[in-house]
Amino acid sequence: MHPVIEWKDNRVYMIDQRLLPEEEKYVEHNTSQEVADSIRSMVIRGAPAIGVAAAMGIALGFADLEQSEPDALLDPLTLETKFTEISALICSTRPTAVNLFWAVARMKEVFRRHQHDYHLAREKLIEEAQTIDREDVEINRCIGRNGQVLFTDGWNVLTHCNAGALATSGYGTALGVVRAAVEAGKSISVFADETRPYLQGARLTVWELQRDGIPVTLITDSMAGHVMQKGLAQAVIVGADRIAANGDTANKIGTFSLAVLARYHQIPFYVAAPLSTIDRATHSGQDIPIEERDKSEVIHYRGQRTARENTHVYNPAFDVTPAALITAIITEKGIAYPDFEKSLQNLFPAK
Repeated sequence: MHPVIEWKDNRVYMIDQRLLPEEEKYVEHNTSQEVADSIRSMVIRGAPAIGVAAAMGIALGFADLEQSEPDALLDPLTLETKFTEISALICSTRPTAVNLFWAVARMKEVFRRHQHDYHLAREKLIEEAQTIDREDVEINRCIGRNGQVLFTDGWNVLTHCNAGALATSGYGTALGVVRAAVEAGKSISVFADETRPYLQGARLTVWELQRDGIPVTLITDSMAGHVMQKGLAQAVIVGADRIAANGDTANKIGTFSLAVLARYHQIPFYVAAPLSTIDRATHSGQDIPIEERDKSEVIHYRGQRTARENTHVYNPAFDVTPAALITAIITEKGIAYPDFEKSLQNLFPAK
């Protein structure tokens, strides 16, 4: 598959995920505002991919100052103000995915070290954005290798939303575990929830797995309980947008319901995510901000109205699965089991 996001010729290119699977189109970005708009409007989505986009958006905005704000280059205080404005713009796009803020923090540290020299800072910011991009693929492969041992040959696993290559710089988190299991010679099939209202499961997960030749069956979100009741799924695996210090996990709306169903049917519920998704400053899921999106996503689909325009809509993009419902959290540094407060902390290097 072509890159989900790419820095090329001092521009940022993203595959427009809103158009998949019917059309594979890349959007060219020349300014940080354009990158911010694409993050907000879900041209790109998925927590790790949003983090990469955030880093590239900052690098792009800072590089653009040479043309758009040449006077800022001469005054260190003005330059710092402009960098802060670019960072704030990117941070304003989506509140739940902590990888965005993690990437912005990395870019801020690079700027802090090199802000005395605009051209050096520009070069180092671009390098850092590209490094974050490259690192993400290897991190996902490590997550896959660590997690695939949890899958038994012949299993059917159920997933929600899209936590594959399209949600990252490549390979994927939850789908990375599936890919790694298949690469290890295991016969694994997937049930993919369609994931209303944005249909990431139907449009993106199914598309990815079909391209890889991995057996996948699409189901509506409301069929998941029936699939488990019939013994058709042996595990659930999902990605994450933010994991609190205690293991509470925010992921695409509908994930919590799956975790409850999995517990009732006594099948494991796994979360796959990089360490950058773990927000140690957030103690529990109660403190995770939940993004609410426009009602048009619920009452329309690609221009087709599915409910009356004056319909009242509640459209949270995410829900929080309590740690007590999670069997294990799979990261690039290993697998964490309950008690997550301790096991997640142990994955991070000692200070």
